[in-house]
Amino acid sequence: MGRAFEYRKAAKLKRWGQMSRIFPKLGRMITIAAKEGGSPDPEMNAKLRTAIANAKAQNMPKENIEAAIKRAFNKDAADIKEIAYEAKGPHGTLMYIECATDNPTRTVANVKAILVRNGGELLTSGSLDFMFSRKAVFEFDKKPDLDLEELELDLIDYGLEEIEEDKIPQENGEDKEIIRLYGDYKDFGSLSKALEERGIEVTKAQLQRIPSTPLELSDEEMDDVTNLVDKLEDDDDVQVVYTNLA
Repeated sequence: MGRAFEYRKAAKLKRWGQMSRIFPKLGRMITIAAKEGGSPDPEMNAKLRTAIANAKAQNMPKENIEAAIKRAFNKDAADIKEIAYEAKGPHGTLMYIECATDNPTRTVANVKAILVRNGGELLTSGSLDFMFSRKAVFEFDKKPDLDLEELELDLIDYGLEEIEEDKIPQENGEDKEIIRLYGDYKDFGSLSKALEERGIEVTKAQLQRIPSTPLELSDEEMDDVTNLVDKLEDDDDVQVVYTNLA
């Protein structure tokens, strides 16, 4: 979503972490991954392994992770489902709003209300099918001895489509150098396993919505959009919001 969004996201995740706001969201993803994978053992469940890695990257306590896994196999626990809504935001922005909820009626009402109050509107399901592509995206810290060309050639057979270097702004004013890999969403498992086998410690692994035609906005317009994204992601049921911003 661009460097401006990356910076705001990093700051917000830190605030959420301090307030323990992000942990319930991460916990729901762990519960879903454990249930869908059919096993509480991360060694036998690749999706759960990835969800746990993402949670650890945000310093989620071990006991919270274990509790989230147990909920997946508790017969009395709420049935949490993943739902994606499509929306139009201010200044021509398009959005995929991914949620994890035990009450879709409540969630869609909340999402719709937030959109309407902030210059957006809910779209019919399928409206953005051709505006975004779904990709498997992996991030890890750049190491001085890593040969990117060799890694790229090595991972092509596992579904790698693109590899890029990036810098993520940090609170101390410095940038952290990372490597980001992209592949088709169907190759998520094979790429994840290939990176694991090569001893690469992934810090973030997700299925993301990548815009086919990124939109550029002025700083003032960007503020309107980030304000809407912030309010959507403040909702407990909303996991992440993808936009078509450059």
